[in-house]
Amino acid sequence: MVAKSDRVSDGDALDLDLAHFAIDYARKVGASYADARLEATVVNGFVLKNGVPQVAGFDRVSGLGLRVVIKGTLGFASTNILSRENLKRVVERAVKVTSAASSIGEKVRFSPEGAAVASYDVKQKVKIADLSPKEKLKVLFDAEKAIKAAKVNVPGRFFSMSDFYAEKYFVNTEGSKVLSRIPRTDFWYFLTVEEGGRTAQRYWQYGAAGGFETIYNHGFPELLASEVKATHSNLKKAVVAPKEKVDLVVAPQITGIMVHESVGHPYEADRVLGREAAQAGESFINAGMLGTRIGSDAVNIVDDPTIPGSFGYYLYDDEGVKARERWLIKRGIITELLHNRETSAIMGGRSNGSARATGYDREPIVRMANSIVKPGNYTEAELIESVKFGVFIKNFMEWNIDDKRLNAKYTGAEAFMIRNGRLAEPVWRPTIEVSTPKLWGSVDAVAGNMEFHAGTCGKAEPMQAIPVWFGGPSMRIRNLKLSF
Repeated sequence: MVAKSDRVSDGDALDLDLAHFAIDYARKVGASYADARLEATVVNGFVLKNGVPQVAGFDRVSGLGLRVVIKGTLGFASTNILSRENLKRVVERAVKVTSAASSIGEKVRFSPEGAAVASYDVKQKVKIADLSPKEKLKVLFDAEKAIKAAKVNVPGRFFSMSDFYAEKYFVNTEGSKVLSRIPRTDFWYFLTVEEGGRTAQRYWQYGAAGGFETIYNHGFPELLASEVKATHSNLKKAVVAPKEKVDLVVAPQITGIMVHESVGHPYEADRVLGREAAQAGESFINAGMLGTRIGSDAVNIVDDPTIPGSFGYYLYDDEGVKARERWLIKRGIITELLHNRETSAIMGGRSNGSARATGYDREPIVRMANSIVKPGNYTEAELIESVKFGVFIKNFMEWNIDDKRLNAKYTGAEAFMIRNGRLAEPVWRPTIEVSTPKLWGSVDAVAGNMEFHAGTCGKAEPMQAIPVWFGGPSMRIRNLKLSF
């Protein structure tokens, strides 16, 4: 059973009865369906720029988002004034506006889903609320000291670190009641290294669900010192990438950005239906491509919100649908799209729990969570040893991809030549320009060295920047031509 009230992290009461009141009143004044998301989030943010702390942010946000269906048309409203009197006004206005729009609005159908009743939370080994701002800032200052001790010229050093504690209660007129409590941490850096009149940049993000142990576990001082040393070495010693076609071995960071951009996004069903064309783009995928080959037998790709500790973790989505592992590609075959209740009804199926919103004041839309390539049976060393002449790309400097997620470019940062199965001299910015089918069709071996990396994925209007993981193991990609 879900309790009627609980405690948010700063001690205030989250009155769950308000969510029930909102949907009951919506039904009373004419809604055939209603759902409500009551949320309270505590956010702390810190920035260190070139060793100087910037303005920190400490915020608490709470409110309620309401969806109603009137005469087959879906409407949405939200408020941060959580009183019954105000909720009545919000509900009445939502019903009135949606009813007026029903004469011209698109009709909506939801896939039939059973009522979900659940309560879950993510445990913290080091509680975020127990640490002072000074203790949190020490992580950034320690990273700054480690970079200075590396004795590399790093004229640009930008660190951003945030923690979030979110409590959410979802309820609908079909009987669903889901309460969740999820703490998350986020660390992002951007570094500029200079050597001999040339510069190189490295940026990356780390994020997880859990307490502040998820920050400590990464060992950022050592990690960032190693990062600037590797970037500096690349600037001093790198050679131009080979011009002929070569075999590639790409490490998990490269695997991750490839799977997120060229598989995760185009498999979002709202993109497939053209719903995101004016905002975040379209998709080269269509519903008729289910069951067709897009990659080699070595390619298995899933999106899984249920990975413990993941940045995109959840067990029930923002429509109250139970989350599960979604198989997007199995042995190179397109097997599943990402769906909410609306897109799945349009395509004649069931939701797979892919509806997410960044806050109470945003509508839930189809989103990724944790998109990964499944591991194989090789080691990374075996993949490298199997290549006579090629390039190993450890991480990347930049990427871009077209609106349909068909043609992409991935530019490496730290990379090395492979000569007779051994890593050799660094390579300067090897760039992969390839279509999505060509990329995944050229993957012929996958290692087992799984890594997960974090991103804040943008989509929709107004923008919804949502936490995700992407990653997998190292992969061998045969016979691709690098560009410059």
